[in-house]
Amino acid sequence: MLAETDVVIVGGGLAGLAAARRLHRAGVPWRLLEASGRLGGRVATDAVDGYLLDRGFQVLNTAYPRLGTLLDVDRLDLGYFTSGVLVRRGDELKRLVNPLREPTAAPRTALAGVGSLSDRLRFAALAAGAATLPTERLLAAPETTSEAALRRAGLSDAIIEELLRPFLSGVFIDRELETSSHVLAMVLRSFARGRIGLPAEGMAALPRAIADPLPADLIDLDTPVAEVAPGRVRTQAGDIGCRAVVVATDPPAATTLLPRLPRVRTHSYTTYYHSTDTAPLDEPILLLDGDRREIVANTVVISRAAPSYAPDGRHLVATSVVGPSAPPEPAVRAELTRLYGRSTADWTHLTTVVIPDALPAAPPPQGRLRKPVSLGDGLYVAGDHRDSPSIQGALASGWRTAGAVLDDLRAG
Repeated sequence: MLAETDVVIVGGGLAGLAAARRLHRAGVPWRLLEASGRLGGRVATDAVDGYLLDRGFQVLNTAYPRLGTLLDVDRLDLGYFTSGVLVRRGDELKRLVNPLREPTAAPRTALAGVGSLSDRLRFAALAAGAATLPTERLLAAPETTSEAALRRAGLSDAIIEELLRPFLSGVFIDRELETSSHVLAMVLRSFARGRIGLPAEGMAALPRAIADPLPADLIDLDTPVAEVAPGRVRTQAGDIGCRAVVVATDPPAATTLLPRLPRVRTHSYTTYYHSTDTAPLDEPILLLDGDRREIVANTVVISRAAPSYAPDGRHLVATSVVGPSAPPEPAVRAELTRLYGRSTADWTHLTTVVIPDALPAAPPPQGRLRKPVSLGDGLYVAGDHRDSPSIQGALASGWRTAGAVLDDLRAG
């Protein structure tokens, strides 16, 4: 046997790091094993020729409740996106923004021509309720799919198909909007309450900041785990004895290590990165396809929000496509020409990032978005598939799982 400790955490993504932080704060001996050569799991950034290319388009919402527990968000030096969207409708771009963030734009948003005025008022009421009502009340509401919840709110087919489906499909990675209405309520709450941004050093700065207070000698990279069992974790180098095991991997790996877990369906998406010397938009705002072509979910000039993502004199454009089938880059480029209303012939295709298991599916019933984390016999599971499918869900799950471990260790 290699060693003994109180808790072994399998997986160095956001959930595993959050669990380690809580255990470390409590003074409980722990050890974290990560199969790859880096921390962060699905949150990663590659630096290529002066560009910062996140592993798929991701953003950080300042309203995520668990962030403040784990780091000083100001240290990430966030560059912020406009709190709104542009919608391509034929030859026009319709601009809709959050009037709480940009009050002077409220009349223009009200007359934007995406859906009817009553649609926009109903959606504003839906978002305001999500932002102001207690979480307990939101999660006690009758649960359905996101699409059914939007229609139940009285929204027309036009605003759903031209605005909300393209926008939410990029958030949930779910074009059918089968995601639980409880997840929808939490997403609307976070968008209404927070700001959306990117760290100056890329999204990988988030797991680095969370891991920063942890002793490096308690974290083993390049250490795949072959098997977990009560009181033991098996690696290629030998067994590690422990009192508790937290499996904080992605869903496919978790169900392999813990066969008693039900299989978790996941959603896939692809991000195409392009470089250009002339930005197609003057502001950092998400551009959606309101023409219902359903190829591109969204596209954005990332370097308008975070200039550090591109070298001087260049701009970085990220375009996301939802689903397991990634169209060829020329087809995406043709869509970008239409969406931005200008030629993309001189753009440089930097790379295409395919994320096959980007987010766990969250169809109803999700209840209060908290699945059990204790499996008995000292085995625990953490990850956004145990809470909400999001960065917040991963962090909250890891923190909650560590709390369950601490309660059981103290009771034992």
